[in-house]
Amino acid sequence: MAKADFTLEYSFMAETAQHLRTAAEVVRMNPVAQAVNGLCYARFGDTALNDADLERIVGAVPRPISAALSRKAYYFVPLTAADGDDTVIAEQYSVEASDRAICHRNFNFGGSQCVFISTRLMQDKFSIAFEFFINVGHAFVEQAGVSEEFADLVWGQALKGVRGESSIDASDARRRATLDPASIDERAKTEYLSAAFSDAIAIYLLSLTVDFDYYDLRERDYTLLAPQALAERLRKIAELFPPNPGYEFAIYYRRR
Repeated sequence: MAKADFTLEYSFMAETAQHLRTAAEVVRMNPVAQAVNGLCYARFGDTALNDADLERIVGAVPRPISAALSRKAYYFVPLTAADGDDTVIAEQYSVEASDRAICHRNFNFGGSQCVFISTRLMQDKFSIAFEFFINVGHAFVEQAGVSEEFADLVWGQALKGVRGESSIDASDARRRATLDPASIDERAKTEYLSAAFSDAIAIYLLSLTVDFDYYDLRERDYTLLAPQALAERLRKIAELFPPNPGYEFAIYYRRR
């Protein structure tokens, strides 16, 4: 029985390995394209994402943001996973490969960072786009920091006790920053403003790409930011980073 189990496991691993590539192989096999906004990207394998949708997603990033990401390339692949210290890519979807896959994985190559995004872990274009934009938002904030105008707006909201937040990271950092009103935790405040800025960028870019209901962003672990407060943040982002030609920013309120 033990021998049979070992044989089955070995056969499975051998079969799975035939459909895996290392990150370095994928980079060498797939030269990146450059979108009109200057962002570098590529696709590999059965991503279940058509060319028009992919171009629309990548092209939504405003030029001032993409300019800060000149040393990055985004690879849209079926599934990516860690294999020890290495990064591996599945050419197509399988249940076995998806069990070990993660939403994204970073890989440094030739002085640049390649970000592999697992499109087949997502259910639709909305989810794929949001995963990409979250990565873009965080990367931009790491490079450029937080806009002072945006920071003033968000901190003012926090001091007024605006309900909810834009992510679990922003919610936790805000709680720590404002725990003692007489003594603000400056480190937590910095973390909070960074998280809120990257969140707002991601949601703004998502709004340029697909139509969605704000409550589609809901998660169980934290209270979602009040709609009016988020609208104020997104309008500020739109002022800082106007949409590229062919994209439009709009907020619609549902009438009851």
